Amino acid sequence: MLGLRTTIYKVDDLDKAKKWYSEAFNKTPYFDEPFYVGFNIAGYELGLLPEQTLEDKKTGGVLSYWGVEDIHSTYQKLLQLGAVEHEKPTNVGGEIMVASVKCPWNNIIGIIYNPEFKIEN
Repeated sequence: MLGLRTTIYKVDDLDKAKKWYSEAFNKTPYFDEPFYVGFNIAGYELGLLPEQTLEDKKTGGVLSYWGVEDIHSTYQKLLQLGAVEHEKPTNVGGEIMVASVKCPWNNIIGIIYNPEFKIEN
């Protein structure tokens, strides 16, 4: 195993989602096609896929956390962009804090401040 590489969110309006995620992550897509939009977030892939049907169910069974330097300001920014609260910023031990929101497409976006974690090469 080489570690996580990609997190994919399904959306019902790819163009609106592309704009929203571009603002939320301060990035423009490096790959932009009608079947997939990909962003490079510090070496990790954030992908947007069009939902096949409106019956696609979103579940909380898997939660990815995106690293942030300031969890409170990032959390507030996501809420200001139209996300809704899923989990308020919470200390989970030491200096580590996690939070999560639901984007306008009901995907859960986790964020984490973890000064203990270092990416290995």
